[in-house]
Amino acid sequence: MVQTTPFLLVLSLALVAPGLSVRKCVLTGHWTNDLGSNMTIGPVNGKGDFAGSYHTAVTYTTNKIQLSPLQGSQHRTNQKSQPTFGFTVNWSFSDSVTVFTGQCFIDKGKEVLKTMWLLRSRVDNINDDWKATMVGMNVFTRLHSDK
Repeated sequence: MVQTTPFLLVLSLALVAPGLSVRKCVLTGHWTNDLGSNMTIGPVNGKGDFAGSYHTAVTYTTNKIQLSPLQGSQHRTNQKSQPTFGFTVNWSFSDSVTVFTGQCFIDKGKEVLKTMWLLRSRVDNINDDWKATMVGMNVFTRLHSDK
């Protein structure tokens, strides 16, 4: 009987271990960033593509802020639990585009998107090219309405 105890222990661990899998970070849902901007990411398809919308809280223009479309892609190799991704926002209210790249993390049990971005604005001539691109970072957290 003593010899069966190690076998039963290993067997029970093998049966329970799949239930202890690592929680996956999922891009789909509603997010807010450190500046108060909000975005919604729709379902990620089998190729890793997704679409959504972005409502910025900040702008460099005097135009009225409008909801803007986003298109992106998530890295799908090996279905990692903390995927890398990128998306582009085509601003509806200005002649500019922003590209974001980042990674989805599980941090202290919560999903966090750590991103860097490049904002390219239109300029009138090549001599003004030096001031046409801005760079920054944002941290997004899931809005509490998503469970």
